Amino acid sequence: METYVKLVEVSPRDGLQNEEKIISTDIKIEFINRLSATGLAVIETTSFVSPKWIPQLADHSEVYQHITKQQEISYPVVVFNKRGLIDALAVDVKEIAVFTTPSEKFCQRNANCSVAESLQRVAELTQIAKQHDIRVRAYISCVLGCPYEGNITPAAVASLAEKLMVLNCDEISLGDTIGVGTPGKTKTLLQTVINRIPVKTIAVHFHNTYGQALANIYVALENDIRVIDSSVAGLGGCPYAKGASGNVASEDVLYMLHGLGIKTGVDLEKLIKVGHFIADYLEQPNRSNVGLAYQIKE
Repeated sequence: METYVKLVEVSPRDGLQNEEKIISTDIKIEFINRLSATGLAVIETTSFVSPKWIPQLADHSEVYQHITKQQEISYPVVVFNKRGLIDALAVDVKEIAVFTTPSEKFCQRNANCSVAESLQRVAELTQIAKQHDIRVRAYISCVLGCPYEGNITPAAVASLAEKLMVLNCDEISLGDTIGVGTPGKTKTLLQTVINRIPVKTIAVHFHNTYGQALANIYVALENDIRVIDSSVAGLGGCPYAKGASGNVASEDVLYMLHGLGIKTGVDLEKLIKVGHFIADYLEQPNRSNVGLAYQIKE
């Protein structure tokens, strides 16, 4: 495992979208700029979605335009439809993320469409994005379980991942949206998906509902996955998935990776301080065990 792992920091989008307290644009910009100073290679910045669905991210264009972008950092944004992509193109976005899921019921709740229709949207968005030389990442939600349909089979996830690759997506992030995965189930899922698409195109995105995220990430590392999504201070959760308590904390993931001798390019102490900054602003506990230990040490 002595190699490089890329962390995809999702807190500015996935972390903040579920917060009831409306966060000022200036704070979001400051938050992202602080993350940019930690050595992260990818920071998912916002979502170009209607304020009707996610009011917290209504300032997407302003945030993206005014952050201080570092040349060596990617700042992807989430888009759900053509209108969102057009708005993203207007501010010169370089990378987008799109969504689908093998769960029909979750797809209806999250995207107001069927799984087949979600793939049609992805096809349209990817075609336009590639015309503008924009990288496309695809999220598959509920890969280890759905709040509405229960168990999701690895075969269904693998089939969907293969379809996304055919649609010219560059990377597939497998999301345990409600955090029900265990190491055994994660291993079976990953080995099934790896049989269908190249392992270098796979990322993992674990929520920590039952405290299994780090164990699941370790299994992913054992299966040669080298892209991991995480959220500073453990912020996050899906507004359309009951029981999604929050993402795995970036600080905890980084502590584990560095303990394994894996390089990330990220400064743990700086990242912890950013976690405290946003947790203090939100007036809520930091969900990172490492972040809390650091605070006590200080």
